Amino acid sequence: MTSLPTHTPYDGSSKLFTIGLKPLDPADWIEVDGHLLPYLAEKRRLYAEIPERVFVEEDGTRDAQQEVLELLGAYLPGRFPRTHRRTGIGIEVMDAANHPALPSRLADAPLVAASLLVQEDLILMRRDDNGWRLAAGSLCFPSSWSLQEKFGKPLQQIHAPVPGFGPGTRPAELINRMFDGLQGQAVERYNWSIQSGDALYHPLSNIERMDRATNRPTRFPDGDVKAHAFIRVERQTLRKLPASGDILFTVRIHLDPFAVLARHPNRATLALSFAAQLDALDLAQLDYKGLTPDRDRLVAVLNHMAKDG
Repeated sequence: MTSLPTHTPYDGSSKLFTIGLKPLDPADWIEVDGHLLPYLAEKRRLYAEIPERVFVEEDGTRDAQQEVLELLGAYLPGRFPRTHRRTGIGIEVMDAANHPALPSRLADAPLVAASLLVQEDLILMRRDDNGWRLAAGSLCFPSSWSLQEKFGKPLQQIHAPVPGFGPGTRPAELINRMFDGLQGQAVERYNWSIQSGDALYHPLSNIERMDRATNRPTRFPDGDVKAHAFIRVERQTLRKLPASGDILFTVRIHLDPFAVLARHPNRATLALSFAAQLDALDLAQLDYKGLTPDRDRLVAVLNHMAKDG
């Protein structure tokens, strides 16, 4: 039986299309659960099959990548002694497979080694005269975006497709200011979406996004939302690396079947709030999330779930 959701930001606590940053206790930086080994196995599969789509790096970022690896090495064995332990050559995840082998280009990249310790994706942002840009990243579990398309671009271009967050908007300016002001403290935020199926690797190119917004295909052609809909929650954290001054952006994906809400002890409250969140999205936001053709049926399922609760 599927466990209950770990995070429920669709309860209204983390509204879509808002910045929503909150202070993060450093002790809770990384999350580990029973899906650790399957997530790491999926990362290895993706590294072996499509390495250029899930890992990028600029020249000159290896020191910062190593800094990430060392931070995780100092943190994980103490925080998660049942799954992580120190060895003579570093840190290892107990019972984790070391195959398939990594492609040679990735085998000596510290950020790849770091990514195979945690379920999170790891992105390095670096400051230059144009702002904070994506300088390196291990992104095996994208939520409807393309690492290759965002690589090397500054924040305002990365967020350009997001309604209300494009270049020159107040949220874009606030995000840049927040990145500039980030010092020793860590922060977190949540994002959520709905997808068909349970794929962790869920990319979307800009052309595919525009095509989806234009044609508005349903995610559920057979109409069975409960059977195919999954709630995708992103837990994102930001922290400034003390040595390099780069910012590490982590993204932890949680996937839960839509129907799991029906078993939740607070299902009525959660379902009603979830429905209200979907109802509040305007057309541009629905198109961006790919929910335009399915919003009404999702809301109907949620309202029915609330009544049954």
